[in-house]
Amino acid sequence: MAVGIEAASYYVPSLYLEIRDLAEKRGIEPAKLEKGLGLHKMGLPDVHEDAATFAAEALLRLIKDYNIHPKEISRIYLGTESALDAAKPTASYAMQMVEKMLEAEFGARVFKNCDVVDMTFACIGAVDALHNAVDFVRVNPEKKAVVIASDYAKYELASSGEYTQGGGAVAVLVSSKPDLIEIENNWGVAAESVFDFFKPRRHFKKEDLTNAPENFPENIEIFTDEPVFDGQYSNQCYQDRIREAYDHYKEITGENKPYEAWKYLIFHLPYAFHGKRVFTEIYSLENGLSYETPEEQKAVAKSEGYIQFINDKIEKSQRASSEIGNMYTASIFMALLSALQTSFNDNEELTGQQIGFLGYGSGSKSKVFAGKVSENWKNVVAKWNLFEGLKSRKAIDFETYEKLHRKQLKHSVNTNYKGFGLKSVELENPVLKGARYYEYQG
Repeated sequence: MAVGIEAASYYVPSLYLEIRDLAEKRGIEPAKLEKGLGLHKMGLPDVHEDAATFAAEALLRLIKDYNIHPKEISRIYLGTESALDAAKPTASYAMQMVEKMLEAEFGARVFKNCDVVDMTFACIGAVDALHNAVDFVRVNPEKKAVVIASDYAKYELASSGEYTQGGGAVAVLVSSKPDLIEIENNWGVAAESVFDFFKPRRHFKKEDLTNAPENFPENIEIFTDEPVFDGQYSNQCYQDRIREAYDHYKEITGENKPYEAWKYLIFHLPYAFHGKRVFTEIYSLENGLSYETPEEQKAVAKSEGYIQFINDKIEKSQRASSEIGNMYTASIFMALLSALQTSFNDNEELTGQQIGFLGYGSGSKSKVFAGKVSENWKNVVAKWNLFEGLKSRKAIDFETYEKLHRKQLKHSVNTNYKGFGLKSVELENPVLKGARYYEYQG
């Protein structure tokens, strides 16, 4: 029985900052980011946007673009590391927003009997959600599930990760009618507990906080969106985990060089060129090339064979990332959309082609799996208009970017925005303090 992705949709915030503007303000040579990392624009949420509104936008678009009856959806699983609450799932906010928009057509609480939950493991959380959804449909072939990947990659101002920021969401419908791509039931997995990138509770003393209320404890824990990370170490963990997961995939399938059969290799992309940089080790091992010294590693990366390999199997998946930035859990799904949209635009036929996925989440875990492009894939991709959509966004200046980052703006930057937005956060009622309320704007 075939199981996989029947339909897919996405949402990218309407604001962006040119990477060149950021580089010049931070004293970085623009070519280092543009040509070295493949970065061109950084997608940014407006004042009223967050991971919940991103998810709701992608879910609503998925339902409307493909005429999905919402009561057909048995599960909505959200992969995110930008959760808005440590208990209430971000998926529940997204579900509620979309329910209200669908109420006139389908009645109240259309997702009343739908299973809704968040899944978190850094940037691989949505791949975990996909794995779970695929298994669910294999057991229940008459049912459908939606997987949403939604995140905002936010780093401290002037940090080494600042230029990789980005955000947005991708939603996919998983069913036994995989019109886009059939997911094979072989999953290579590798995990090791490390501290390459994480978002801990920061510890402060009450006396160090200005105007701290009397009822606060002496030692206070505060959560922030910005991670603690070691970029170089994280790159190494990424490389180690995907190698181990790839070896596990080979062990499961008995395939010798599975990547050779893959039309595209789809990576989690913290920045656009990351996939092609970290795959050099696997490429070397598979082709008997020496990879022990930095000089040998550079030689492999610059070799004619590897450059041709990148152009053939990776480059098309990078293009959207260059225009958006890091989307955390959604980046691997956006890489898939980027490759398929490019092939669609080039009138290329992909039916029956295999695609390999190499997911990674800090902390750390990798999953390697593959899928086969379905004969109806063009009917699915025809709804996206991905690159045309990216051209319609609004550029902001550096001053506005910093104010958005510091949460110093009270009103939305994009006054023409139409979509879901945060209306208010309860600050007074003791039994509702912190509750978030959303509405459709425009």
